Amino acid sequence: MIQPIDIKDPAIAQQVLEVQIPSYQVEAELIGFFGIPQLRDTTRSLMNCPEDFYGYFIEGNLAGAISFVKKDGVVDIHRLIVHPDYFRRGIGRSLVQYVLDFDKDIKKYIVSTGAKNIPAKNLYKKLGFVEIGEQEVAPGVLITQFEKMAV
Repeated sequence: MIQPIDIKDPAIAQQVLEVQIPSYQVEAELIGFFGIPQLRDTTRSLMNCPEDFYGYFIEGNLAGAISFVKKDGVVDIHRLIVHPDYFRRGIGRSLVQYVLDFDKDIKKYIVSTGAKNIPAKNLYKKLGFVEIGEQEVAPGVLITQFEKMAV
C-alpha cells in the first residue's frame, strides 16, 4: 500500500534512512561511485529536506519510498528507493506510477539517475520518460536526465 509519510517525524525519517542507505549502496556499486549525496543523509537531513514523501508498505514495513518537489507544474522526482530485500517486486514502478497518476495539474515530470544504472533507466523509459541529456557530477561520473510530459 502506498501512502504519504511524514518525513518530519524522527521515527519515520529513520525508517526511510534504513531503506535509503542500502538502496543507494546498490546504485553506488552499479555506477562505481560512492559519493552519492543520499548515502550521507542522516535522520536530521531527511527531516529538513523540502521533499514530499510517499512510502510503499508491505505488512506494515516500509519497503520503498519516493520523494519529489512540485513547483510551477513540474514534479522533480528526487528519490526512488526500494530496500534490496524487496527488489524485483514492482515497487519502484508502482511508486513512480502513483506520482504520475495522482495530480492532474502537472505539465511535466523530471528525474535523473546514474548513467550506468541500467535497471533505473529501463524503468523510467518503460514509464514513458525520455532521455534529455547527461551531466557529469564528478570526474567520470555521469547522470542521465529524463523528462515526461503530462498527458
